[in-house]
Amino acid sequence: MQVYTAPLRDMRFVLNELHQDDGFGGLSVHEEFTPDLTDAVLEEAAKICQDVLLPINLSGDSEGCQYENGVVRTPKGFKEAYDQFVQGGWGGLVMPVEYGGQGLPEAVGKLVEEMICATNVSFSLYPGLTAGAVTALAAYASDELKAAYLPKMISGEWSGTMNLTEPHCGTDLGLLRTKAEPVGQDKFGTSYKLTGSKIFISAGEQDLTSNIIHLVLARLPDAPKGVKGISLFLVPKFLPDADGNPGARNGVRASGIEHKMGIKASATCQMQFDDAIGWLVGQPHRGLEAMFTMMNAERVGVGIQGLGIGEAAYQSAVWYAKDRLQGRSLSGAKYPDKAADPIIVHPDVRKNLLTMRAYNEGCRALGAWVARGLDAERHATDPEVRQRAEDFVALMTPVVKALFTDLGHDSASLAVQVYGGHGYIHESGVEQYQRDARIAMIYEGTNGIQALDLVGRKMGAHMGRLLRSFFHPVSAFIEENKGEGPMQKMIEGLEKAFGALQLSTATIAEKGLKDPEEAGAAATDYLRLLGLVGMAYCFAKATKIAGLQIFFGAEDKAFYETKIKTATFFFEKILPQATTHFLAIKAGKGALMAFAEDEF
Repeated sequence: MQVYTAPLRDMRFVLNELHQDDGFGGLSVHEEFTPDLTDAVLEEAAKICQDVLLPINLSGDSEGCQYENGVVRTPKGFKEAYDQFVQGGWGGLVMPVEYGGQGLPEAVGKLVEEMICATNVSFSLYPGLTAGAVTALAAYASDELKAAYLPKMISGEWSGTMNLTEPHCGTDLGLLRTKAEPVGQDKFGTSYKLTGSKIFISAGEQDLTSNIIHLVLARLPDAPKGVKGISLFLVPKFLPDADGNPGARNGVRASGIEHKMGIKASATCQMQFDDAIGWLVGQPHRGLEAMFTMMNAERVGVGIQGLGIGEAAYQSAVWYAKDRLQGRSLSGAKYPDKAADPIIVHPDVRKNLLTMRAYNEGCRALGAWVARGLDAERHATDPEVRQRAEDFVALMTPVVKALFTDLGHDSASLAVQVYGGHGYIHESGVEQYQRDARIAMIYEGTNGIQALDLVGRKMGAHMGRLLRSFFHPVSAFIEENKGEGPMQKMIEGLEKAFGALQLSTATIAEKGLKDPEEAGAAATDYLRLLGLVGMAYCFAKATKIAGLQIFFGAEDKAFYETKIKTATFFFEKILPQATTHFLAIKAGKGALMAFAEDEF
């Protein structure tokens, strides 16, 4: 049974209490959005997610998308749900006000995204891809293209996609072959005809919107080889007429859809461009720069997918563990009037549930910190604050993408384990979470690629400046809270894990200069280690805040007491993993690269 109630109390905690000293000026960049207003937004979002999106999640997985002669039909109920979603303005929640968006903080928007992903991750991809496309167009498109396309994309009337992957090239985009040739001038400037094929295009064709706006990577006739010869183009499914409405059909169509392991209600398309008309976005041969604006936004969004699925899996597992009667407690019957005790009394089941809970709350807290960085990066007026926020977001983007999706998949797997044999059955709903979660570790750059990005690009960038955006607040918190007191065991654990992270950074920097494979071999362990330290820092801060609230007689005492218990579990049972990752990094590449290919 798929069970979900939005964790609004914890969301309010990370939004309004946990990160007030975030180093970015808090939410002062959005002073008009008071806690009362943001609470109302979260409550209304919870309603549409719980009442509209969740009921069509399992059925959408069972039915999937249907393809026939270039037309894609989404599962029953998706069109009606999308229309209701659009009417509520949810797609434009954090979008630019000048083009019809509501301009809410990303710190709020990411919490709403979590709810959407928790209740229907397949559905989330349709507005999610549009939001990413809007981000890229707002940053790089001409004023004429922005005026013509952004209002209808932000309203949800039109949708957006990103077209990168081709059959022969995935991560290595320098190999792409799609061509773009100039054909003339119009009100948008030079127009081009694009020819080529793309695969794995989420939302490439669907029946939810009246037009689909494709952002496509292609090569101009004079393009140099490799990634420095890639340009970005806007290619609509229908060319706008004189009134700006969908007009003539463009030369782009879906030639098929993929039959996937999960996210079956999301149309993943094979796209064919045959003399499709499009316009340049940004500068010639600098398409990756523009596309990465969208990709980085999508990577954070994919991380939130992992968190959302993890929360839904946890809640479903808790429901089952309280309902399923099996065996007796090791300390004696807890429910002697029943034939057996519910399985939640058993230590191993509790370990699974609390691992999921700690993963979810840790990721939510860390994600809220990164979301505040996104807000400051875009809106802070102090140049130093904006730079610090940019550094922090750049550093943490691969961590959010990889860590959250790894842990989301782990949580989904643990939910299946809690359900036992029933978890392996489709009707239970939890096996869908594991299938849906798996793709998040792959698309928008595999998690291994995220780790390489962190170690190869971010760690040493600007003489370690990006790392300092994370290291300095963690170090300052440890120094401020050392000494006697109820938190000392946590502070000692945080300090030990942070020390392991610092030593690992030095080890990789030293070995990586001599042998790049050393850095590559350590990358995945390093990303997880940094993520564990980030969650530990957030849990330690949460414990301090909760303790003070209890001391001063907070009305919501039970919430704060439970928060401290969850943090304690994290420090006792999860944070010790930091030592394993440190030892793996310290060992170097070892035997990893010693095998000849024919030995595999």
